[in-house]
Amino acid sequence: MSDPLIAVAAVRTWLKDFIVGLDICPFAGGPLRGGRVRIAVSQAADLEAAIADLLREAERLDEDPEVETTLLLVPDLFPDFGDFLDATALAIEVFQVSGYEGVYQIVAFHPEFCFEGAEPDDPANATNRSPIVLWHLLREASVDRAVEGHPDVHGIPERNAALLRELDR
Repeated sequence: MSDPLIAVAAVRTWLKDFIVGLDICPFAGGPLRGGRVRIAVSQAADLEAAIADLLREAERLDEDPEVETTLLLVPDLFPDFGDFLDATALAIEVFQVSGYEGVYQIVAFHPEFCFEGAEPDDPANATNRSPIVLWHLLREASVDRAVEGHPDVHGIPERNAALLRELDR
């Protein structure tokens, strides 16, 4: 397995410098600074075990309302982005049948992330590119509150794309 300490350190740096530092997600800074972001590392060797780890992380969120969100790193699986998207779709289905629909949201991050219809080398893809393959597990209620309190939530992706394309120059 990849060294979990190195994986966690890489993700913490990415969160601090990229996601929060560039304001890619205007909602991430508070929970990160407040220590309300859990970073866990899955040691799963296959898809079934990885989804089981994701379900366990949802249970941990159920048990600890102080934790706002969880990033589950999956460093040893899914080197292929397409396979990871398929795994994410299956994880979402499992969450639906497990009673987590409307409770938690799963967002996929991958080093090779590419938005549908985008060119692979478009810098805008970096908004969902992470140093380690991971699933971001968000509380739906927190997402709803954040969206309601933001003056232009629909402008965030466009702003990020423009910023990342400008920085790429």
